[in-house]
Amino acid sequence: MAKVLVVIARPESSKSRTLKVLRAFMDEYVKIHPNDVIERLDLYKVDFQEIDGDIFSAWDELEAGRQFSDLTSIQQVKLAEFNTSTDQFLAADKVVIANPLINLMVPTKLKAWIDTINVAGKTFKYTDTGTAVPLTSGKKALHIQAAGGKYNNQDFGTQYVKGILNFVGVQSVAKLSVEGMDHFPDQANQIVADAEVKARRIADDF
Repeated sequence: MAKVLVVIARPESSKSRTLKVLRAFMDEYVKIHPNDVIERLDLYKVDFQEIDGDIFSAWDELEAGRQFSDLTSIQQVKLAEFNTSTDQFLAADKVVIANPLINLMVPTKLKAWIDTINVAGKTFKYTDTGTAVPLTSGKKALHIQAAGGKYNNQDFGTQYVKGILNFVGVQSVAKLSVEGMDHFPDQANQIVADAEVKARRIADDF
């Protein structure tokens, strides 16, 4: 039995191609793995702690040798919430990330969440020579991304998500791109339908 963290970086909409392909994947995945634990994290519906001034100052104080109990109450609350997101990622065996491409990049909500999983001392560490090494292993991930144009995985969003996941130790990162619907509007429905087929196929081996 695996724990699957599904990170959704798209507001709910019946018109969303991102969510349509994600649903195709999840419906098939649940059929194949009925006993797996699915944890959905909708970044547009839940509040999660982003990096801010209190987080930065808390890190600085802890690095200087102060204890968690020495922090202000606001710092303690915010840092605890931030760490909850990190721990949620660490507890997952599989991670599914679904988002639209916005201005060649992932949505700001997703970037803020990714900051919570890219944490020195938890998901990676620095050696004595200053080299960064990952601290996670054995995880696999799927990145579903929809875009109106066609980028052939050369957009910054694709490269960023894969790069960060690899950086923290997730080496198995599958990618499902849903692209070109706005560039080829007469083919939009078929592009999405083909992506749904691919999503179900990926679910078979994920």
